[in-house]
Amino acid sequence: MVFPSGQAAVFRPAAERFHTRLSWLDSWHTFSFAGHHDPSWMGFRSLRVINDDRIEAGRGFGLHPHREMEIITVMVEGRIRHSDSMGHSQLLHAGEVQRMSAGTGLSHSEINDGSEPCRLLQIWIEPGSSGEAPAYEQKPFAIRPSWTPLIAPDRLHGAMAVNRAVRLWRAQPVADQTLSCLLSPGTHGWIQMVDGFGQADGHALERGDGFGFAAGGVNQFTAGPGGADLLLFELG
Repeated sequence: MVFPSGQAAVFRPAAERFHTRLSWLDSWHTFSFAGHHDPSWMGFRSLRVINDDRIEAGRGFGLHPHREMEIITVMVEGRIRHSDSMGHSQLLHAGEVQRMSAGTGLSHSEINDGSEPCRLLQIWIEPGSSGEAPAYEQKPFAIRPSWTPLIAPDRLHGAMAVNRAVRLWRAQPVADQTLSCLLSPGTHGWIQMVDGFGQADGHALERGDGFGFAAGGVNQFTAGPGGADLLLFELG
């Protein structure tokens, strides 16, 4: 796919993502994950995983290990309880974001201890360096119609930082609102649609769609009649 600017972009339609369906989990994988493997979809730049998970009440992921990965959880609906080998046991509610640097190794669990299903986006990013100590942080964010910074190396405007020079924003633009998607020169962007509809430089996008582009390849996003909810990554 090529946008009007002439910059090639990688489009990932929602319906073409990998799908895991269990009695307690409905998960859509933008990139190769677990038993789903396709050499053409191993990630985008340092972005390795975007899983859109719906977890039934009382169920979840038991204790399991991670190493050398930056893990970001964007809570969309409901709540989940996080427990880990660093001693944390905390609830993550809708509107909150968790960042976890696995570093030299940790174990954690994620259980929906609420009475309703919950929905979250779990994101994995390759770390900028190895051998670092594990770290954990979570914060609530008031998502605005304009870009709300969630992750940033400089932590400006309350954003959290991970072990990688990446930026992540979330926005919930109202109907027909236009957002700039201009990124720093030499970087790459990825838009992930959380909900709603819109257009990126004229290309229609809906819930679950994603695409990557070089800086300058996409100039703006315009929300559809019902508004939209989306993430924007800036990747080196």
